[in-house]
Amino acid sequence: MGLGQILAKRIGYGLILLIAVVVLNFTLITIAPGDVADSIAGDMGGADAEVLAEIRSRYGLDQPFAVQLGRYISSIAALDLGYSYFYNAPVTELILQRLPATLLLVFSSQILAIAVGLLLGVMAARKPNSFTNLIVTFLSLFGFAAPVFWTGILLIILFVAIWPVFPVGGMMSALLIDAPWYEQWVNIAYHLVLPMVTLASIYLALYSRLTRASMQEVLGSDYVRTARAKGLAENKVFYKHALKNSLGPLVTVAGLQFSAVISGAVVVEAVFSWPGLGTLALQSILARDTPTIMGILFFSSLVVIVVNILTDMALRMIDPRIRAD
Repeated sequence: MGLGQILAKRIGYGLILLIAVVVLNFTLITIAPGDVADSIAGDMGGADAEVLAEIRSRYGLDQPFAVQLGRYISSIAALDLGYSYFYNAPVTELILQRLPATLLLVFSSQILAIAVGLLLGVMAARKPNSFTNLIVTFLSLFGFAAPVFWTGILLIILFVAIWPVFPVGGMMSALLIDAPWYEQWVNIAYHLVLPMVTLASIYLALYSRLTRASMQEVLGSDYVRTARAKGLAENKVFYKHALKNSLGPLVTVAGLQFSAVISGAVVVEAVFSWPGLGTLALQSILARDTPTIMGILFFSSLVVIVVNILTDMALRMIDPRIRAD
């Protein structure tokens, strides 16, 4: 089976999974206590049963569950995620406004975690009984044990309160709104440092331990011993043969962890007031803005499914054994 056929098959499975996620999300939110009519009535200072019934009728909340679900799936198929009751704007527009900030945070933290984790894992695997291996083990245990919000608070205390080096919140200083683009990008990068390091901390620990274990397993394989027996230089054996063939588990876990990175970004954005999808989701939950919540859930599910498909295809290109299977 060629890569094109495999890709088409994965896309088909992804569409089925996406429909199942949409139905599950809609069902859970629908059966949850309260609805948008209660939220609107609360903002109005209260309303009687007649007013609540009129609000539900206006937004189609008085229709049977199957009718509401069918309308929602039809609107998603037409690329319409609905209209936000709280923000008074299309949900798609709200998501697209906040998406760049979240993507910047998620991808920068993943790149940092993979790069540093790969470097530390390779160093630890090359000298398993050294002080470097001890440091990698300590960082891994600390990264796994420390909650991401606690790490963020510690960084705020250290680099904002005690040693004021970085800004504490937001994505860009308000004074630079009319500044040249390069000054704005520098300021955004300056604001990005603490959230990026906070989100990358737990995944850096995972990737470093995974790389170390994978490298040690590959270094003990027969073809590595054969390469050494042929007289190849140790650096060539280590980096060309061992490192390349140990990247499979790292790519797999990095792809599977993408959904966890997105969920972790919600907490990090709340800690650092980062204006991304996480902050939008939190505000929508507090406002009981059902269309926005379901739109964010749908978009997050779509991103995770697409990344998993890309991860699968990347593994087939990296590892000849999977491509042969």
